[in-house]
Amino acid sequence: MRTKTLKKNKINVVTLGCSKNVYDSEILMGQLRANKKQVVHEQEGNIVVINTCGFIANAKQESINTILEYVDKKEAGTVDKVFVTGCLSERYKPDLQKEIPNVDEYFGTSELPNLLKALGADYKHELIGERLTTTPKNYAYLKIAEGCDRPCSFCAIPLMRGKHKSKPIGELVEEAQKLAAKGVKELILIAQDLTYYGLDLYKKRNLAELLENLVKVDGIEWIRLHYAFPTGFPMDVLDVMNREPKVCNYLDIPLQHIADSILKSMRRGTTQAKTTKLLQDFRAAVPEMTIRTTLIVGYPGETEEDFQVLKNWVEEMRFERLGCFTYSHEENTHAYNLEDDVPEEVKQERANEIMELQSQISWELNQEKIGKTFKCIIDRKEGNYFVGRTEFDSPDVDNEVLVDASEHYLKQGEFVMLKITDAADFDLYAEPVA
Repeated sequence: MRTKTLKKNKINVVTLGCSKNVYDSEILMGQLRANKKQVVHEQEGNIVVINTCGFIANAKQESINTILEYVDKKEAGTVDKVFVTGCLSERYKPDLQKEIPNVDEYFGTSELPNLLKALGADYKHELIGERLTTTPKNYAYLKIAEGCDRPCSFCAIPLMRGKHKSKPIGELVEEAQKLAAKGVKELILIAQDLTYYGLDLYKKRNLAELLENLVKVDGIEWIRLHYAFPTGFPMDVLDVMNREPKVCNYLDIPLQHIADSILKSMRRGTTQAKTTKLLQDFRAAVPEMTIRTTLIVGYPGETEEDFQVLKNWVEEMRFERLGCFTYSHEENTHAYNLEDDVPEEVKQERANEIMELQSQISWELNQEKIGKTFKCIIDRKEGNYFVGRTEFDSPDVDNEVLVDASEHYLKQGEFVMLKITDAADFDLYAEPVA
């Protein structure tokens, strides 16, 4: 017979998906803590909140599997309540309620006050930037906007996150100050689209002004830019990048494809010529810049010729950082009306080819770093190594700098000058400079 647990309620927040979801979970946990609730992140708790991802097929499946896992625990009596929030819940709530009815309640991406109410807590409007961070203490994500106004054919984000909505500069500076007071030294700016920042509030693209305000926050030493859109990129951002040492010479700009016919079908609003010129302008303005991009292969109608255009372009552009995804056919997107005509195995072969090519490019670029010294931040100790990053590397997705822990002692969260002694395709090996 099932019995309720007698211990005090402990809320376990489980986060799936991207950095935007990490940020949302941290806000939720901050609100719960302010309501004197006992809350943990991905640990044992008798009440579970699953923050789901609904972006592409693999992510959706992982979210569904996680929901089912906790529903089973609820049936077994080891968990009392299961709540589901986030993108999957926003996008498929009626289907989920029908298919997995044992979840106590489903909430969308903009229903934080209602979720808190279900957890016996009040939404506190005054908590600007009060978060329970889950990242290593030295860095944190700073979400500067929500939603997206772009019409990309393959993307379901506007369905789940709504229209673009920027946060005011003053609010973001206050949030950054609170993070700095907790020991955060690196801010990773995130949004569905950084390029659009400020258009709704200030009637102009205002990312540069935001950066100029954030660099004044004491304690913050690095500011990193994630998820810019190529069309309409505000070039004054590059002036700030050059002028302000705190702004990392780094830009994450997902380009998705380069063959003109595919770009047109994707509704990206650009061409191969325009994109190539934009990247050349970036490199001319900030010669030290590291550019990270992501690509999609296997989009409907992608021919072998289109793929070769993409592959040749990757070889030509020599991106410092690159990720490649196979196309996911998502209902209610514009591309869903097209035939998903590239076989799954061909999609995977193409992704593998791109990543093999990128691995070689990354290895060659890393060889050039041997003998050079870089300012690095130490994120953690793992096995026999202290693991750090240069300003040209973002957590979880980019290169790491490894220092032998049996020979050197380094502190997590500290900046240190490291000399590169060896390099692999995605790892650098280093020793501290005395």
